[in-house]
Amino acid sequence: MPDIPVGSQIFDLAFHPTHSTVYTGLLNGKVKAFRYDEQGQHEESFVLRPSKRSCRCLDTSEDGSHLWATGKAKAIFTIDTTTGTVIETRKNAHDSPVNRIKRLMPHMLGTGDDDGVIKLWDPRKSNPIRGYTHHYDFISDFLWLDDKKQLITTSGDGTLSVIDVRGKKPEPVAQSEDQEDELLSIVAIRSGSKVVVGTQTGILSVFNRSRGWGDCVDRVPGHPQSIDALCTLPSSYPSSDSTILTGSSDGLLRAVQLFPTKLLGVVADHGSFPIERIAVDLGGEGRWVGSAGHDDTLKMTDLRVIFEDEEGEEAVDKSENVQASDMDPQEPDGTVVETQAPPEGTAVVIEASDSDEDAQDSHSPREKKRKSKSSKNALAVRSKKARNQIDADPSFFQGL
Repeated sequence: MPDIPVGSQIFDLAFHPTHSTVYTGLLNGKVKAFRYDEQGQHEESFVLRPSKRSCRCLDTSEDGSHLWATGKAKAIFTIDTTTGTVIETRKNAHDSPVNRIKRLMPHMLGTGDDDGVIKLWDPRKSNPIRGYTHHYDFISDFLWLDDKKQLITTSGDGTLSVIDVRGKKPEPVAQSEDQEDELLSIVAIRSGSKVVVGTQTGILSVFNRSRGWGDCVDRVPGHPQSIDALCTLPSSYPSSDSTILTGSSDGLLRAVQLFPTKLLGVVADHGSFPIERIAVDLGGEGRWVGSAGHDDTLKMTDLRVIFEDEEGEEAVDKSENVQASDMDPQEPDGTVVETQAPPEGTAVVIEASDSDEDAQDSHSPREKKRKSKSSKNALAVRSKKARNQIDADPSFFQGL
């Protein structure tokens, strides 16, 4: 599909759960919706500007009839996706700009802001259900575990926390040790038994739910720069239970298999522009993966072309999947092969704005922290190691 120009930096994207429609939240405060078809043709569905301040995050209701948008304005806007109009505004929902929003259940939303405050909302009520203040730096990502009704949060303070939304105490049920790195993204694999976290230094940290949330059990190096976005593959693909899509500051959207670790290929290339968000359409089970960075365009990549081009490749994926399943899913020791990244690149941050406030928001906490730490070696030996961390050997991303 040709790139979709949106005219401003994209902070977040969300797909309609059942229709071929994608929504984008922009630096200039606009929300733009685009319809697309199987042939890759697209057209603008609607555009509105609920606030002059940047729209950082989006999510849809379970049936796709409503879209929630929030960001630097600190308000939560409810948009009717049929008419493309704002039908409700919750002003001053947070005291700081909101970084993430996620639908947890049909009548529950979660939001996290720049100061680490997390709030749970019932869309039918005006006031929050509960608030949490155990993080002291920006909330970077959310993961919802439906089996336990738990919300997993990652933060720039270097910790991961677990919130039981059924509890009434304003504190998490678990929080990890300081990982000595900013945690930027999170995704579940192996039917939710393991959780993978992307970090500022380009390391994938693997947590095992059966061993608790205190510390990661594996660290997989290889990415030359920060891993800002993670996403799973549709379940129809043979290696989907251990393969993830990673969006990095070096502008590459990669398909990476874990257990054993293997780079399957580059899915999309944003040039020198960092990738901030990635998502798969139709509730994560569709054909198209959308990726957005600082280049003012939305890339839509056909996963069928990438993963179903040759039948032989699928056979290899199945074989590798069987090898991974032979190992104890609760004992990942020895499952990570030695890897190393090429010389690190330099992330380029574009300042695109409609106003001074937009320009300030283009350097949100994520961007400012990335600039200050970009000189770190992604494979540098750290003072604190997980028990399964390994030394590296050239091969992983060589030549990319």
